[in-house]
This record gives sequence, structure tokens and C-alpha cells, in this order.
Amino acid sequence: MPRVVREHEMLRVAGWMPGDDPAAVANAAIGEVLRWAQRRCGGQLPPEAWERKSFDYLSGGRNSSCVHLMSGTSDLWAIRADDPDKTVAERVWTTEVVVGLLPDQPAKFSARLLVSTPEADLQIEPHTPGFIQQVVENCKLISGKKLLSVAPTVHETEADAEDLIDNLIDPSRQLPIFVVTLAEDGQADHPTLDTTALSRAMLGIGQVALLHPAATWRLTERFGKFKSVFGGAARVYLPGFSDDADPYIHRLVLANQLDTAEGAARTTRWMRQLAAQESILRTKLGRDVLPFAAIRNANLQLRQQNLRNEDASAGDQLAAANDRIDALEKQVASLGSEQDYYIGECEKERARAELSESQAQKSAYRIQQLTDQLKAKGDDPDKDIAIPASWQELPAWCDDHFAGRLVLTPNAHRGARNPVFTDVETAARGLLWLASECRDQRINGGGGSINNVTIMDGIQNASCGADAYEFDWNGRRFSADWHIKNGGNTRDPSRCLRIYYCFDQQTQQIIVADMPAHRRTGAT
Repeated sequence: MPRVVREHEMLRVAGWMPGDDPAAVANAAIGEVLRWAQRRCGGQLPPEAWERKSFDYLSGGRNSSCVHLMSGTSDLWAIRADDPDKTVAERVWTTEVVVGLLPDQPAKFSARLLVSTPEADLQIEPHTPGFIQQVVENCKLISGKKLLSVAPTVHETEADAEDLIDNLIDPSRQLPIFVVTLAEDGQADHPTLDTTALSRAMLGIGQVALLHPAATWRLTERFGKFKSVFGGAARVYLPGFSDDADPYIHRLVLANQLDTAEGAARTTRWMRQLAAQESILRTKLGRDVLPFAAIRNANLQLRQQNLRNEDASAGDQLAAANDRIDALEKQVASLGSEQDYYIGECEKERARAELSESQAQKSAYRIQQLTDQLKAKGDDPDKDIAIPASWQELPAWCDDHFAGRLVLTPNAHRGARNPVFTDVETAARGLLWLASECRDQRINGGGGSINNVTIMDGIQNASCGADAYEFDWNGRRFSADWHIKNGGNTRDPSRCLRIYYCFDQQTQQIIVADMPAHRRTGAT
């Protein structure tokens, strides 16, 4: 029985190329891609290729098809090139590149790497095609606002670290940044991670930053230890990272996990696979990256229209229609294969998510069990917790001491960044009470018994009543139906404390929805 061959999309690259003459820049980029294709085609591309015309080239599996589509004010050049794998039978690599021009805009560049194979378990360390490096070096390529570089970006001083921080929190950033730190001054590169090779492999889908010790101090000062990276460790900062980001989303690889060659190889493989996966998740096909099939079909449709307008012979029109039908059938078959692949990937992700949630719940229950055992012996795990002295320290303090028990939502992070309310100690003690006594009672089913309970002098816990509101966190909908408040019925922001929260039965956590200011609602 023949094995089923499926097409898998490995990665996507999208960007734009700066220059005063976009047409000249686009032409230079096309030249780089054609020279790359020439080296891999096993022969000579036809003269039409170098004239920037459409062509088809067949060469024993190393086939290339090119379309140059000019319609209205748009000018699109696209190529699809096949290349059989040199070591694995029946595995065929396919590269698609599109260079586009629109009026009053810089030249656009996009690429896709796909592989067709009957392999049931495809294990590949993705690497962007070589022409990406040629385009970056000879034409320049920008992702978001960042000019791409083949070599890793080196940050030696605190001033260098400020540039990295600006890049990390840039909301327009589209690529993950893999930050690799050096443990000692004087080191030129990480002892086990080859950052130069890593940067080249992820060019266009990820950025590599190499941090010296002086620069890591500034990173820690800005984001806190929980979100920083230092001492020979490595960390990925995904797009969307901010001061109030969840640190667990941006994975940290500790220095001792990189001590051996095996550990470094495992981390390198993970980094390359993550960058490739993110490139597919964060780019939209048809908007950021144009598929070759769509451009070819648009070109065939335009050809049909021109033949009708020119009153061409029935034979010519029939041939054009057959060409388009054949192209559409190939596109449908390709889309069906892609759909099967994405369904399979979706099922894998769902299984991983369910396993992660199950493990997280088991860990939470185990932690609670150990905490209860300590308390039964008369020990208090929270007795020696030092209270933060400033609002800047509060988020990291919560992450350090309350992980798995209490979490601040992004809105709570923003509210606590620089509030008008000045008494950070009172707010911190309120959070400590939530993570300990309040959570313990909620787990044991004593929610009602904590209504109107005095936490400390002038501070009490109470139901929100009419001030309750709904909020979204971690893909789920919650109701902030409890709050910690101070007495006196004051609305002076410098003296009015409110910590709005709820208890999540599924994760056994207190979720702080907002703090420390009083929310203005219909009831107030």
C-alpha cells in the first residue's frame, strides 16, 4: 500500500526592504533569489528568468515555476522551487518567495519553506533558506521596525541593555528574541551555545541577543529577577512581552541545563523549532505572506480575461481555461494536505495543553498538601516573607512568593505600576492575606465566612455586591466578586485602597483582577 505524502509548512519569513527606489531594491532581491535557485536547480534557468518574466523549469524533480503578475498598480514576482532531500528518500523541500511592489510603499518580501514527505513523525531542526542571508546582507530586510542582522546582537553595557529593553517591550515587534547571557566578563561567546550559528539558522524568524554581565544587571533592575535572565542562562522573549507579562510564557533555560553539549544541543533544537512555529502562528497567509498558488491563479485568471477581451480563438481560450483548472485542482489538493497537517498539529497542541493543565493541578494539590503538613507541625511558610518597599518591587515579589497561589492579571500589573495610592506595605499585606488565609479558606469551602472580615486595622475583606464585574484572563471569563478595601468611605485616590479578586477553583489560585485604585462603576 503506497504511503500517504503530506505537505508540512515549516516556517514563514515576512518583512520589507528599505530604499529610496523600491523598484531597484525589489529587482536586487529578485536577483539574489534567482542566483540561489540557479545553484540548486541542477542546470541553467531559462533566459526569461533573468528578464524577470514568468517561466517554468523542469529538471528531474528540481522544478521551478515563476510568475510575474502586473495588475493595476501592483507588481508581484513569485517563484516556487522544489528540491529533493539529499539524504531522505521521498522528502522534497519546497521554497516559495514573493517580492511585491505597491505605490508609495517600500518593497515587500515574503517566503515560505514547506516539505512534502510520507514520514509519520517528522523530526527536523528548521533553518531558514540561504537566500534570506543574501537578501539581508545585500538588500537589507526589516521585520516590524527592526533591521535584521545575520550575526547576533551583542550588548555589553547598561546603555546597550536599554536598546534591548526597548526592543523587548516594542508592541510592534514580530519576532521572538532569544537572549543568551555570559556568566563571566571577558567571554566572547557562550561556552556551549554557538550563538553565531543559531542566529544564522533563525535569520528572519527569530533574533539572537548576547548579553554580557553588565547588561544583565540593567535587565534585572527593569523587569525583576523573575522576568530577567543572567549568569549563563538563556531565555526567549516572545512578541507582546511587557513589564506585566506572565514570566512563565517566556521560557527560561537555566545555566546548569546548558553545561553539557547534549543540553546545549537540546536547547538549540528547541529554539529553532519554537522560532519556526512562531513564524507560522504570528503571520497571516494572504496578508503577511502570499502563497505562490494564489498569485499563479490570479495570473491565469488575468490571462483568461485578456483573451476574452481580445476575442481570441476558442482554442486559445480553452487552453487558458484548462491551465487554470489544472492550477486550481493542484491548489485544492495542496490545501487539503495543509488542512490535514494543521488538524494534526491542533490535536497535538490540545493533548499537550490538557497534559499541562493536569500536571499543573496535580502540582498545586501537592504543594497545598505539603503546606498543610508544615502548618500542622506549627511552621508558617509565609512567616519570614519580607514586605516590598516600593510599587516597582511588588509584581516580582508576588511572582517570587505566591506562584501557584496568587496571580496578578495584566490590568492589576498596570494599576500597581505607579499608582496614586501610596501605602504599598498595606497593599502587599493584603495580597499576602489573600495568598494564605483567604486561599486556604476558599479551598476548604469557607468562602462565606470571610465576608466583612477584618484583615488588619482599617482593612477588611468584603463581597463586591453591585460593584462586581467580569474580566478575561488566560482565555477564560471570570467575575471579580470580592475585594479588599479600607474603611472611611473615602474616594481620595491617595488613601483609597481596593484589591478586586476572585478564586479560581480549577487552578486553586486567587486571581487579582485590579488594584489598588477604586473602580468607577455604574453602582458608584
